[in-house]
Amino acid sequence: MKADRNGQTVISKMGTEAGIPAIGECEDEESCSIARFLGALDGPWATLIIRELLEGPKRFGELQSGLVGISPKTLTSRLRKLAAYGVVTRTAHGGVPPKVVYELTRAGQDLGPVLNAMAIWATEYLPPEAARPPRPRTTPRRLT
Repeated sequence: MKADRNGQTVISKMGTEAGIPAIGECEDEESCSIARFLGALDGPWATLIIRELLEGPKRFGELQSGLVGISPKTLTSRLRKLAAYGVVTRTAHGGVPPKVVYELTRAGQDLGPVLNAMAIWATEYLPPEAARPPRPRTTPRRLT
């Protein structure tokens, strides 16, 4: 494998090494590791949830406070999906009210360098106004 200027491991477009398909060598969406990655993250909210959890375990309310504009329904949905893929764990502690803590698994923690690479790229190539928070989807009103 090759390393970039920051010492990060990169997969080249020129072939496969260590059994990892090279970028662009996808026969279909299921065999494309990048498509699977994007499908698992399912939009910007999942990535931002991972960003928040890279700081350490958090409760639902702490996550919601750190993700301005996310609805409780969307946060719940994304957390469940991330847990199903083994990226996040959900631990319920007894008590009233029940205390539920979310934290990254090793697989989730391994996304830290990916998010760091995204941050470096965005700093280098995107203007600040490109950083608009994701907007919750709304149902269009029906005209009568």
